[in-house]
Amino acid sequence: MESTPQQLTTRSPLEAGGCVRRRPTAAALVRRLSGNLVFRSKWAELNGAMGDLGTYIPIVLALTLAKNLDLGTTLIFTGVYNFVTGAVYGVPMPVQPMKSIAAAAISSPSFDIPEVMAAGICTGGILFLLGITGLMQLVYKLIPLSVVRGIQLAQGLSFAMTAVKYVRNEQNFSKSKSAGERPWLGLDGLLLAIICAGFIILVNGSGEDQENGEEEEESPIRTKKSTVTKIIALLPSAFIIFLLGLILAIIRDPNAVKRFKFGPSSIKVVKISKHAWKEGFVKGTIPQLPLSILNSVVAVCKLSTDLFPGKEVSATSVSVTVGLMNLVGCWFGGMPCCHGAGGLAGQYKFGGRSGGCVALLGVVKVVLGLVLGSSIVKILVQFPVGVLGVLLLFAGVELAMCARDMSSKEESFVLLVCTAVSLVGSSAALGFLCGIIAHLLLRFRKFAGVNQR
Repeated sequence: MESTPQQLTTRSPLEAGGCVRRRPTAAALVRRLSGNLVFRSKWAELNGAMGDLGTYIPIVLALTLAKNLDLGTTLIFTGVYNFVTGAVYGVPMPVQPMKSIAAAAISSPSFDIPEVMAAGICTGGILFLLGITGLMQLVYKLIPLSVVRGIQLAQGLSFAMTAVKYVRNEQNFSKSKSAGERPWLGLDGLLLAIICAGFIILVNGSGEDQENGEEEEESPIRTKKSTVTKIIALLPSAFIIFLLGLILAIIRDPNAVKRFKFGPSSIKVVKISKHAWKEGFVKGTIPQLPLSILNSVVAVCKLSTDLFPGKEVSATSVSVTVGLMNLVGCWFGGMPCCHGAGGLAGQYKFGGRSGGCVALLGVVKVVLGLVLGSSIVKILVQFPVGVLGVLLLFAGVELAMCARDMSSKEESFVLLVCTAVSLVGSSAALGFLCGIIAHLLLRFRKFAGVNQR
């Protein structure tokens, strides 16, 4: 009897006895990766790809203007990251700039590109080690759900508050400061942002996949209303708004297109001195590491499990991919990156349901990086910031809504302690610590049999 291609795998005696799971063949692995990139719905996946841009563009633009970050190289590397993670995980896994490192660079004149890249490499190296040793999975299992929800709620509210600041005030990204109140009218006016927000609410509602309602008898009028509702729901709201922003950016500065320089940026190895390594670790890695562990790994894995129960996203694999992204790209000037619960929530909010969503975004980034290089910043500086604020607002709200599943007063108490300290103290690590302490004290109180009055 001839063996089929699927049977041509090496099996040890233990595997033959059923004690060890067989390793998948190369063909099976390719089929799995290809299946992860299949679109569930073309327009919905395209729309979902826009859900993370409210976070990505402002931070990358700020570093490009303030520190001369090589935008072309960053686009190429983050595009490759998007494509690979989309194929590996099969969910719209975002690729976002590391926020604490970016904040340190923007706020400190001496924290330049070598320090930024050193911070990214150190952070990535630590996350990679935590992943391959299995310690990250242990951390993920030990952290209470109420603390994870507190971190998610704090991050979501932080995004939402930043979004409102983008909408209400004009921004100077190169200095990370507001530049006065935004006028009501104009190509980047307050009225435009309000209309965009209203359009997203009209199309996407509160984010449910299905609207709940009682069944009623069909009538021509109701059938017509139902048809109109379905057509509205199919509109790619985020993509339409982003396209509108690009058109307005060109109208604001028509000469920006003429200043494009075709061709990729020259990719060079960043020279990092001993002083840069020290500064990068102290000012960048130390504040970034808790945020990466909590929001980029733990919260992302929990949110992915909630949104995509059929997809397995482990803390080990996420920690390893974040580590590898930075151990590779930062040496060549690519912005330090991580995954983020806010980006995942935003892409899910606008329709992202598969790895094809972020893979498509990755292809666009790579093409832009190869064709236009860093000259694309000419058009991005004219992009209406209020419109970006609207996209970021809904990503933040979607992430914050994950906290609605707390079923007891005890869990809600821990969640709110964690959230309040994270927001007021501007530190996810401090909020996490206070949440853990509150959780342990409540457990001890319950174990000791202290009666509530």
